[in-house]
Amino acid sequence: MADADRIPAGINPNVPSVARMYDYYLGGRDNFASDREAAEKMMEIGRKMGNDARQIALANRGFLGRAVRLLAESGVRQFIDIGAGLPTQDNVHQVAERHAPGSRVVYADNDPIVLTHARALLAREPNVIAIEGDLKDPDAILDDPRVAGHLDLSQPYAILLVAVLHFFPDAGEAAQIAARVRARLGSGGYLVLSHLYTGDASEEANREGRQVYSATSSGGVAGRGYADIVSYFDGLELLGPGVVPVADWTPEAPPDGPYDLVRGGILAGVGRA
Repeated sequence: MADADRIPAGINPNVPSVARMYDYYLGGRDNFASDREAAEKMMEIGRKMGNDARQIALANRGFLGRAVRLLAESGVRQFIDIGAGLPTQDNVHQVAERHAPGSRVVYADNDPIVLTHARALLAREPNVIAIEGDLKDPDAILDDPRVAGHLDLSQPYAILLVAVLHFFPDAGEAAQIAARVRARLGSGGYLVLSHLYTGDASEEANREGRQVYSATSSGGVAGRGYADIVSYFDGLELLGPGVVPVADWTPEAPPDGPYDLVRGGILAGVGRA
């Protein structure tokens, strides 16, 4: 977007947004100069580590589509995507509708630009709503009367936390959020989650990445180790290969790899309650 165009009230285009940075990684145009500058810095840091931030973002998007397809084909008809980000191709509702017509979707985000774009895009989608919601308080999202009016929460549903929990730098807070989400799933519910993984990244690279994201609207980021990410699925049955790099996650993949869990990137998994 042109930096002077379509800026919702209360948005400072000079402060990078993680949603708009992700949009830039995916080749979108709904971003400002500050977002592009921050994203380019992260891509440079990734290259030092032997990673391609843009390819990782695209792989993360691919994981989202495969996970939603699997759940839709397994009979899930209700999806709650928290921290949904800016609309792009093959959004959750599009994938779900393609494989399970009539599926109902809730998008929740706390970024005004995300909500503005989502509501405009979804105005003619009767099976989809977009609400303001912050993952800091998942109960507030799930108890929102608009969600209860749109979904039947007595029936199984999937909660998607795709590349969002790592924007809670405090490890205790992140673990508590994941626990609250798991507690709300109910029997037959699913958690779809991906998370930034530190791998063998140097402390210098981690520090540089934290510096970039500390200047964004999210206030920070924290990559975590394999055991930490697996713990977000405690008490759930992991599907497919378990928790693996996003590019490797498919329902048909063997649980024992081989998977590159050394290099950093994003790990992903799907768990069933």
